[in-house]
Amino acid sequence: MDNTILEMRSITKTFPGVKALENVNLKVRKGEIHALVGENGAGKSTLMKVLSGVYPTGSYEGDIVYEGETRNFRVLKDSEEIGIVIIHQELALVPLLSIGENIFLGNENAKSGVISWDETFNRTKQLLKKVGLSESPNTLVTDIGVGKQQLVEIAKALSKSVKLLILDEPTASLNESDSDALLNLLMEFRNQGITSIIISHKLNEIRKVADQITVLRDGMTVKTLDCHADEISEDIIIRNMVGRDLEDRYPPRSVPIGETILEVKNWNAYHQQHRDRQVLHNINVTVRKGEVVGIAGLMGAGRTEFAMSLFGKSYGHKVSGEVLMHGKHVDVSTVRRAIDAGLAYVTEDRKQLGLVLNDTILHNTTLVNLKAVSNASVIDSVKESRVATDYRSKLRIRSSSIFQETVNLSGGNQQKVVLSKWLFSNPDVLILDEPTRGIDVGAKYEIYTIINQLAADGKAVLMISSEMPELLGTCDRIYVMNEGRIVAELPKGEASQETIMRAIMRSGEKKQ
Repeated sequence: MDNTILEMRSITKTFPGVKALENVNLKVRKGEIHALVGENGAGKSTLMKVLSGVYPTGSYEGDIVYEGETRNFRVLKDSEEIGIVIIHQELALVPLLSIGENIFLGNENAKSGVISWDETFNRTKQLLKKVGLSESPNTLVTDIGVGKQQLVEIAKALSKSVKLLILDEPTASLNESDSDALLNLLMEFRNQGITSIIISHKLNEIRKVADQITVLRDGMTVKTLDCHADEISEDIIIRNMVGRDLEDRYPPRSVPIGETILEVKNWNAYHQQHRDRQVLHNINVTVRKGEVVGIAGLMGAGRTEFAMSLFGKSYGHKVSGEVLMHGKHVDVSTVRRAIDAGLAYVTEDRKQLGLVLNDTILHNTTLVNLKAVSNASVIDSVKESRVATDYRSKLRIRSSSIFQETVNLSGGNQQKVVLSKWLFSNPDVLILDEPTRGIDVGAKYEIYTIINQLAADGKAVLMISSEMPELLGTCDRIYVMNEGRIVAELPKGEASQETIMRAIMRSGEKKQ
């Protein structure tokens, strides 16, 4: 008996100037976890948007056969009504509504137009129990962490009687323990007969949970691997993804380290909303010319808060401390002053804070340094185009042209546009906050190569990452943060995942 729940046949999807999918085929068995992998721009998210009805019937070629029937989805609700639910990488929750309100938003428990709150919150309790959350249904989404928000999204999917759950980069923003909890939940769903399709760049997680792995490359199906029959390793997956062996994940770098460029002394900050809560305590950091310095820590350690408060006080209240550039005190009290002092900050949230998504590569590239492409306050369009074209070439941004809107680029190419923007400002210090989040191994290698080039050019790089192997593979020195404090400073030769975690654990014990 055929246990196929889904078959996508010869799916072709074209955007202006770009063929995103070309004759893609995907077959998913009932009750399995099926992984979809590939480089950024390979077409993974596009394929899932076709499946869920985000891209409606008529906007693509090919057929979707679900539970033995050819389906035509005009809108997202059409797929949800038969049990297909997609959870996007950017969570679709309303922060200032409660968990219960979010779970049933658009799917309210109502009679004659009147919502039954008792039924809503009783059903919410049942759904939260299924996903392992003990929070009250009345809790506001803004008051829970990203890991728990991801579980609320899954509870929301369960409320729609999900049969096929699609998760796009579900662990990209999660720490290790939250990621493990989510993956264990998917395996529990598999035991209950729920089918899952997971898109992820974290190959170790894919190998842990997947029954089958389909690899896409350049919008085409390359191969489907059976994890129970085939030999599966990260190297095999990567070879299929990029079309070649990637012998070293981290390009070698040998750069002489010079004098101190950035020095931060006794840096403190309080929470933006809860103004009596101190989130940063006497942070002291130095970064030297040609040096890549990492900041490690668990989620909530204060790493992003430190970076944002340093960059023009973009975060925090009662921010205090000293900043020296090349040994001289500088004013970083506004973003403009921080840029003028030689700082640049590549945010972890490229879509919300890093890019103007509905604008072009051209305009995004020059946005923070318009003076350099202007004459008498009038933008020189020829000069601006030359700059954008140059960065598109140097950073190998895959696009139809510099006039393509950044919203239509893959995550890795969007990240390269953000980097272009800040590199064009010619900073002395570049702060990178999760620079490779949600991008594939090939694009990561290109980002690491750019970081190495920056160091070779004499820049100072401060890098925040939740992936410890990434910090260990790219950094000359690592600071460890926990609960808003620097708890260790480790040179490259002494740094390991064990020493970093030991420093975090010991600092936690001292506070108890």
